[in-house]
Amino acid sequence: MDIGVLTVPFGDESLDDTLAYLSALGVGTVELGCGGFPGDDHLPREALLDDEDAQAELHDTLDEYDTRVSALATHNNPLHPDESRAESADTELREAVRLADQLGVDTVTCFSGLPAGGPNDEVPNWVTAPWPGEHADAHDYQWAVATEYWSDLAAHADHHGVDVAIEMHPNMLVYEPHGMQRLRDATSERLGANFDPSHLYWQGIDVTEAVRFLGDAIHHVHAKDTKVYEANSRVKGVLDTTDYREEPERSWLFRSVGYGHGESHWKDLVSTLRMVGYDGALSIEHEDSLTSSREGLEKAVELLDRAVFETQPGEAYWAE
Repeated sequence: MDIGVLTVPFGDESLDDTLAYLSALGVGTVELGCGGFPGDDHLPREALLDDEDAQAELHDTLDEYDTRVSALATHNNPLHPDESRAESADTELREAVRLADQLGVDTVTCFSGLPAGGPNDEVPNWVTAPWPGEHADAHDYQWAVATEYWSDLAAHADHHGVDVAIEMHPNMLVYEPHGMQRLRDATSERLGANFDPSHLYWQGIDVTEAVRFLGDAIHHVHAKDTKVYEANSRVKGVLDTTDYREEPERSWLFRSVGYGHGESHWKDLVSTLRMVGYDGALSIEHEDSLTSSREGLEKAVELLDRAVFETQPGEAYWAE
């Protein structure tokens, strides 16, 4: 496995400077935002799409720092009930798939999106319970919308030989492993998970069991931790709408790797990923408000460097 980084926190720095810094830390892969919430500071999608000279320049820059791209990131909501917003997100995603193909990158990371609760609604609706019955009806409607959209998008991705890795994220239709598998079963194996454990921890999901459940449906992995603060969660639960900047009041916070779960847990997670055949990047996504991007990232790299395996498994001579 390679230790990688989603470069969004370094958007105010050039790609050259970012790669020089990351390379010095021993980071071997980068995940580059090219639209949606991640932005496109390091990979202006429209400028590089269909431009062989610009793409060659990017490859030269990556080669200079001995770095490869693990995925292109364009997280947005292509199922939004506002048609203009949905169309914009859809364009970003389809163009990201085309650009990934042109760059020789095999994965695009994104969200599943979230529709409204019905055809006449104006805002997305995250349904978390089947009662009263109109919520179950809304959920059925959302899955019909999502299945139609993602079937078509999966065909587009397959045409370009690119996997689409969906991040299971609350406030999106797919937010846990069973939903991820449901969408994959209803569409195509081109769709899989961008496995980000940080969104699963606070839901009470055992992430190593989730890895075993998803298996080869894992197309990409984010390395991001979460700490649940039980003094708050015991009183108000974990469905917490408190502002992320009001850290003492929240039930949970995103944390740098190792600050929500210890090193032994991350070694177990890395080992379980290897058990199910995943050998791609662990792309560090820094969203820890208790430290700076650089310090949080450096501590995450240090821990993951001790957790990942650099060699392939040898023969199990003791089993003969």
